[in-house]
Amino acid sequence: MALPAELPVEGGAVILRRATEADVPAIVGLLAADQLGATREGGDLAPYLDAFAAVDADPAQLLVVATARGEVAGTLQLTFIPGLARRGAVRAQIEAVRVGAAHRAAGLGTAMVGWAVAEARRRGCALVQLTTDKRRTRARRFYERLGFTASYEGMKLFL
Repeated sequence: MALPAELPVEGGAVILRRATEADVPAIVGLLAADQLGATREGGDLAPYLDAFAAVDADPAQLLVVATARGEVAGTLQLTFIPGLARRGAVRAQIEAVRVGAAHRAAGLGTAMVGWAVAEARRRGCALVQLTTDKRRTRARRFYERLGFTASYEGMKLFL
């Protein structure tokens, strides 16, 4: 699905487009407004701008924002991961889905994830995966309503 894309939500439509460097402060604000992000996000924008440059330059990465009336209302990152497993399948990884408080309960999260799944399908991905922290019980229910199933126990090693 080409960007920009119009996503129907309650109260009108939002525009989903590729993020720009100018969107970084708003994206960081969405990340910091999250229950877990409040303890780890925000502050100096320099590392976020460096990360944005790397993401934006990588053709396997797609960072998007949803805008409503000119303001960033939501964001997500979609990564395409080639691999040998599953007969050389490409996986799509959805990360950092955030919707601003003023735009919740209008279907924006559903529309953004639906767009990401359709984009993964369009690019020939065999599956779409995502992770969510176990403490995010509402997020887990949200993804289950969209058809995702908890199939693995994830492991992390912070460096």
